[in-house]
Amino acid sequence: MEKSCAKDNVSSRPKMPVINIEDLTEKDKLKMEVDQLKKEVTLERMLVSKCCEEVKDYVEERSGEDPLVKGIPEDKNPFKELKGGCVIS
Repeated sequence: MEKSCAKDNVSSRPKMPVINIEDLTEKDKLKMEVDQLKKEVTLERMLVSKCCEEVKDYVEERSGEDPLVKGIPEDKNPFKELKGGCVIS
């Protein structure tokens, strides 16, 4: 299965406890930093060029149905100015 640049489902991740860094000793801060770096070193990386290509392909595939690209038909435009009317003074 090929990896994608799309985000994982963030809501399925466990909540992290809130820690006030100012209350920790220098040793605890350094230990936290080392633990974080150990986690980050195991992450699988992707080339930015590959991710950009995926994003470009995604946008191009959907550009035909995007109203910002092709515009909104006049009869379905909810923001068109109404013609006519009456001004009461």
